[in-house]
Amino acid sequence: MRMKDIVFKEARIINRGKMIEGDIWVSGDRIERMDPSISLQQQHTEVPVNGKYLMPGIIDDQVHFREPGLEYKATIFSESRAAIAGGVTSFMEMPNTRPPAVTQELLEEKYKIAARTSWANYSFFMGATNDNLDEVLKTDPANVCGVKVFMGSSTGNMLVDNKETLERLFESCPVLLAAHCEDEATIRANMAAAEERYGSKIPPSAHPWIRSREACLLSSTLGMELAKKYNTRFHILHITTQEEARMFEAGPIKNKRITSEACAHHLYFSDRDYITLGNQIKCNPAIKTEADRDAILQAVLDDRIDIIASDHAPHTWEEKGEPYIKAPSGLPLVQHTLQIMLTHWKEGRISLERIIEKMCHAPAECFNIVGRGYIDEGYFADIVLLDMDRDTKVSKENILYKCGWSPLENQTLPGTISGTWVNGVRLYDQDGVTGEPAGRRMVFNR
Repeated sequence: MRMKDIVFKEARIINRGKMIEGDIWVSGDRIERMDPSISLQQQHTEVPVNGKYLMPGIIDDQVHFREPGLEYKATIFSESRAAIAGGVTSFMEMPNTRPPAVTQELLEEKYKIAARTSWANYSFFMGATNDNLDEVLKTDPANVCGVKVFMGSSTGNMLVDNKETLERLFESCPVLLAAHCEDEATIRANMAAAEERYGSKIPPSAHPWIRSREACLLSSTLGMELAKKYNTRFHILHITTQEEARMFEAGPIKNKRITSEACAHHLYFSDRDYITLGNQIKCNPAIKTEADRDAILQAVLDDRIDIIASDHAPHTWEEKGEPYIKAPSGLPLVQHTLQIMLTHWKEGRISLERIIEKMCHAPAECFNIVGRGYIDEGYFADIVLLDMDRDTKVSKENILYKCGWSPLENQTLPGTISGTWVNGVRLYDQDGVTGEPAGRRMVFNR
């Protein structure tokens, strides 16, 4: 049962680039006070942290939870439940559902579903098409995270390839514009060449040269040129190449009009993994070389890439078992994104403070989220208890995705999520998900 007050005792708190030891008092849904030692006279629940880590809840700025229309793959309920098991307390979901969220009415339908079923806090991107600019312009910056434009292959009619439409969108978008950048003409030409070479038996290992670095660079360059021309608040998703990583300016995210994101799988896998994992790691844009992987991580460390996210995109095992041409792109990841990044920490490539910056603080700053992303007095109590003394072996028994599989199966990842609190409510502990969905709609200071 939830008590009015909670006191976390003897925690190692990771927040704002520092690690401090102390206690945290949560009153209702907010962080009331942080001190070296807190003793309350009134009734409260005490959580003995005993020197383990407390961190802000992760804010994942790119997920695909498949609802409405693709519930056989995933639902907002199932995937937000997996999210909190991975320390993700807030998410921003993409518009390419069925039907796609390309009108204000369809967008609000998704919010209604989440209000009933989401375990984590939520926001949904409005989708741009070649012919819905009037609907895009109605988007309310205060309660919608952004507008998503697919400047490359996509689902249904969500590819925006009309240059005049793109110009108008970049000129007039009322809110942050987030882009998937791959050049459609390049991809089609590469696919034709692959079919000529392999016929119907294209191997998954061909994916990174079909969805090539040239396709990414052409589209990202166009997006950046348009953003600079119109001073658009522009955010490029899932950077995959060393060439793109070099395009961005280093520096604090608060000072940037153009920001970028890296995804955990592009920081973990490389093209060598297609041999053993095949379609399991087929995703758009494609996982590329080890050199690209290393350059992306370096750009994260240099503050040229601002955010780390999951791009969680589940499909059924049966779909992934189809031949390459038919198998859909995307992989389930939101439950394990933090632990993927902890592999880099364990190997000395990144600090815990920098991981929290890129997964918690930076998304809050990038999207101007009100009251989340930090363990600060007055902020919502979205808190994660991280035990670095225990590792986690990924298995079918502990995977919470509705699709029931992960490309990480049988791997042992550093750390264990021992508890997740959303708005002051403990929804996950070592025994699993508990209670009822408590996510709320995020709001934005714009």
